Amino acid sequence: MTDNTADGQAPVRGEQRNPAAGGGARTVASVVPAPLVARLARGVTATGEPELVHTIAPLTGERLASLPRSTPADVEVAYQLARRAQRSWAALPVRRRAAVLLRFHDLLLRRQEEVLDLVQAETGKARLHAFEEVLAVAMAARHYGRTAPGYLRDRRRLGAVPVLTHAVESRRAKGVIGQISPWNYPLELSVGDALPAFAAGNAVVNKPDTQTALTALWARELLVEAGLPADLWQIVIGDGPVVGPAVIEHADYVSFTGSTRTGRQVAQQAAGRLVGASLELGGKNAMLVLADADLDRAAEGAVRACFSSAGQLCISIERLLVHRSVADDFLARFVARTAALRLGGGLAYGADMGSLVSERQLENVTRHVEEAVKAGATVLTGGRARPDLGPLFYEPTVLDGVTPEMAVCAEETFGPVVSVYRFDTEDEAVATANATPYGLNSSVWTRDSRRGRAIAARLHTGTVNVNEAYAAAYGSVASPMGGMGDSGLGRRHGAEGILRYTEAQTIATQRLVPLAPSFGLDDERFAALFTTGLKAMKAFRLK
Repeated sequence: MTDNTADGQAPVRGEQRNPAAGGGARTVASVVPAPLVARLARGVTATGEPELVHTIAPLTGERLASLPRSTPADVEVAYQLARRAQRSWAALPVRRRAAVLLRFHDLLLRRQEEVLDLVQAETGKARLHAFEEVLAVAMAARHYGRTAPGYLRDRRRLGAVPVLTHAVESRRAKGVIGQISPWNYPLELSVGDALPAFAAGNAVVNKPDTQTALTALWARELLVEAGLPADLWQIVIGDGPVVGPAVIEHADYVSFTGSTRTGRQVAQQAAGRLVGASLELGGKNAMLVLADADLDRAAEGAVRACFSSAGQLCISIERLLVHRSVADDFLARFVARTAALRLGGGLAYGADMGSLVSERQLENVTRHVEEAVKAGATVLTGGRARPDLGPLFYEPTVLDGVTPEMAVCAEETFGPVVSVYRFDTEDEAVATANATPYGLNSSVWTRDSRRGRAIAARLHTGTVNVNEAYAAAYGSVASPMGGMGDSGLGRRHGAEGILRYTEAQTIATQRLVPLAPSFGLDDERFAALFTTGLKAMKAFRLK
């Protein structure tokens, strides 16, 4: 990979590279032994003599696990088992269901080292970034374990006629949720989304990405230990185009996290069956560094924003918009911090960034960078693979001079690559940030919090973080999280995150008189009486 110069030539870069972090003695083979794989594999719904599907450890390229492959017929069996379990589960008081989440919370924190090993082994991410998943799931478990009874309680509503009409809004479980979860955050985006579904009284049939199925299977095992009926969470494994449609075909509601292209297909199939769906899809997220930003804090935040989980995070930043007056100073700080990131695949804390998860991701990242450089972009740091560290490592990369015709400008890279753009006015920055069909996450950096919130309100994204990368909004689990535009439908977290898994039911009881002419009133006098009543209700500000 090369840097371009002003005259268009591209001399070979020097040998400065991101440093390697210490590896430690523990290996993937030692933390994911065959007996563990065999035990977790028993949680897959696959009948008869199933074919085996194999996964690879991204850190080493070696085989990680062999798991049974489910068929569409197995998916149907999974739904049958889940439906039987769901009926008795929904009949339990909400507090008893929520108590399972609170016990799971404690077990997860106590045994987090086990799942940190699994997440690293399956994804290749650094341990600190794997811990973000533990943190997010524990927060969701605590939140819904404490708040589910309040979210789901019956609510008295104003009836058609005050006093005479008694109206109550109740929440009923959807039934069995069909959940399709991705590989990049295998703990958070499987069990994290399933927890509110269970609290609301549902069962779940989950198809995790095959590459990261061990993590989901481990989480299921832990939830069963916490008191969840074993049949309530079914896990099926197989190719997305084969097993995915079968999951949607039998679902009472669909929860999907993945690409926008696949999300459209999921939405079409769910709509054809008249079942609801929530979709968290792609993004091309922007971070705005205003002229008054604390540049050291902003540079540190940008490193987290761009390179957590090697950039394989839906809400990570791929576009840096920096005010022209501070761009050089900011970039000096940011590029230096990026170049100093320690890369490594040790199964311990210490590395700042791990590897990509697959050859496909590595190819996409490489294509975006090479095409941009060929078209005139400059690599400020990074820009090359690191096979000396492992088969799928790629250096954290900062690109300057990116133009609209380059794929990296508009397409989601989903890797450790960020492009820098300069702006002169806040209006220009907002317009540039919003000039994308996506609308998932954004970030604003300024010393003036009020000004930051005012800018945030103009950004077309489901979450906006002021003076933070993504964790402030995502970690606020009482608040909704999701995307606008091509970034999806629906929300996780907060009230919407659990109520999406329920049907609203109104039960209205009429007292004393019917809502019709009675007691000798003819139609005309009945209409006049109700007209007077409606005027009175407005005058008394009834809602």
